[in-house]
Amino acid sequence: MSEGDEDYIYDEVTGDWMPASQLAARIQAETEIVVRDAVGNVLQDGDSVVLVKDLDVKGAGQTLRRGTIIRSIRLTGDAQEIDCKHEAIRGLVLRAEFVRKH
Repeated sequence: MSEGDEDYIYDEVTGDWMPASQLAARIQAETEIVVRDAVGNVLQDGDSVVLVKDLDVKGAGQTLRRGTIIRSIRLTGDAQEIDCKHEAIRGLVLRAEFVRKH
């Protein structure tokens, strides 16, 4: 398909006609969630993070100390929460504002 053969779709947000691929790319970029750590680094699945603050873990009766390394995080779809694995605590979910990329 050549560039001239592409379908155009009316974008109600901008009020313009635009190529379907361009509109799809813009919609995907708007809905993509970017998770940032305490210093602004972008986090991705599988990253290791370090705690920047002592955290009392509810339900575990334990405190995770500043400097604790959490390996292999998973993003949850929420811009502020990450799912973590820790040897002492199962089902740990941390807020991104309390970690920085390792």
